[in-house]
Amino acid sequence: MVTVRFASDHSIRVAFGEGISPDCHREVRRFWALLSAENIGGVLSLHPAYNSLLVSFDPRVTRGPELLETLQALVRLPDRFPLPESRLVEIPVCYGNPMGPDLEQVAELAGLTAEKVVALHSGAEYLVYFLGFSPGFPYLGGMPEEISAPRLAAPRRQVPAGSVAIGGKQTGIYPVSSPGGWQLIGRTPRTLFFPGQRPPTLLQMGDRVRFVPISPGDYERLKSREEAIG
Repeated sequence: MVTVRFASDHSIRVAFGEGISPDCHREVRRFWALLSAENIGGVLSLHPAYNSLLVSFDPRVTRGPELLETLQALVRLPDRFPLPESRLVEIPVCYGNPMGPDLEQVAELAGLTAEKVVALHSGAEYLVYFLGFSPGFPYLGGMPEEISAPRLAAPRRQVPAGSVAIGGKQTGIYPVSSPGGWQLIGRTPRTLFFPGQRPPTLLQMGDRVRFVPISPGDYERLKSREEAIG
């Protein structure tokens, strides 16, 4: 059941279901692509989430009720828009200390060895549901539930860029250095955020991600290459 409702006096929320599921994500992504192509007057930005799309608009340019009717008509179209092609992106990760100081704690909470946590985490294929929290931060679905771990009781004031972390049943990558409360299990040498470029992020909504374990030596070598490329 799709619902189209006002979220505020300058935004409308289009919801495609509840919870986190690939089916809801496909509809969010499809409708996001349609609205991006339509270029509706007065629409300022589109904010995708796990199962919904928030449409922000300028009430000085377009009337809310008229935009609501437009969105309700578009969402009823039988073939709203073909899904953009999905990419598979491999992310190299150096797991464990010093890159992932919480790996042992995650393993203890799960009743597993650190090696098993790494095997499970890197053995799954993830879906980028949307980007948020900080520029280019990917919210990834598909993590094995066995390695779920609660957020830290007290968030770190500074998490290094590239840190791969677990928060609840989700995993993600910190693209820039920032505060954060997720459990850090590793770090990637790849750059995820490119200010001034278009698009400015390595990962896009709808991408598929695989994590590839690497050694500390490989990390340093790949990090030097990334920094040289700039």
